[in-house]
Amino acid sequence: MAGFILRRILMTIPVMLVVAIVVFLLLHLSPGDPAAIIAGDNATTADVEAIRISLGLDKPLIEQFLLWIGALLQGDFGVSVFNKVSVWTLITQRMEPTLALATVTMSFAVCIAIPVGVLAAWKAGTWIDHLAMGIAVLAFSSPVFLIGYGLVFEFARTLRWLPVQGYTPMAQGFTGFWQHLVLPAISLGLVFAALLARMTRSTMLDVLNEDYIRTARAKGLAPGPVLIRHALKNAAVPIVTTIGLGIALLIGGVVVTESVFAIPGIGRLTIEAVTQRDYPVIQGVILIASFVYVLINLGIDVAYALLDPRIRY
Repeated sequence: MAGFILRRILMTIPVMLVVAIVVFLLLHLSPGDPAAIIAGDNATTADVEAIRISLGLDKPLIEQFLLWIGALLQGDFGVSVFNKVSVWTLITQRMEPTLALATVTMSFAVCIAIPVGVLAAWKAGTWIDHLAMGIAVLAFSSPVFLIGYGLVFEFARTLRWLPVQGYTPMAQGFTGFWQHLVLPAISLGLVFAALLARMTRSTMLDVLNEDYIRTARAKGLAPGPVLIRHALKNAAVPIVTTIGLGIALLIGGVVVTESVFAIPGIGRLTIEAVTQRDYPVIQGVILIASFVYVLINLGIDVAYALLDPRIRY
């Protein structure tokens, strides 16, 4: 097991190196002079040259890359061109709302989708199956922003049960914390829950047709142990894969959701950086997001080995 995990960790190194190269080249592959674009139309030649020097664009490309990588290895992501604040500081300031939203969203989606998928597979062909999958198709086909605005209109503007926008840290009270996260977590989690429910149903149907499931039923085992102990455990690998793929869906959806609900998270920071052409912040956010995604994939590989020991070999 230790050797399997070590091999997977070593495989992440070239992946992150490729990501770092692509992120570095973002600044140089953008059309026009990046320094002039950042400085704006009213900037003087001296202003443009100052920005070029601050970004290190006056040095040869290879030297720029080596200096940038060296700074990254020391934890230096650079300084925001517009805020004059460390990129790492900006990211850490916005990290709590995004992590809270992602955690609540994933918990909501998994807790809803897996039971629904298992039930739909167990009742395949019945009205329960058709209803569950019909709702899943509708949810998966709906854009995140459309679900968000619909929830805001119904529960915040019409019923006035929940706040429209904003975020309250948990340190300021749990009530305000969850009230501000309910609507964005549902709007972001419904799409992922629909995808996961359909995958769970499909995988469970394949497993429920296996010989060992028929043997378990013939022995007189109750439906609960058959579904959970035998079927769901053996169907877990594709489900875990779908959860991992859902992280990418979640990362993209956070940007839209945080904009709709005015949550001051990393998604909002990304939009602000793109609007201002703040390349150091854009590079820092992409690197952090890529690193998190690589770590999640590493965790999924380890989960594979735990669920199916044959994968270790």
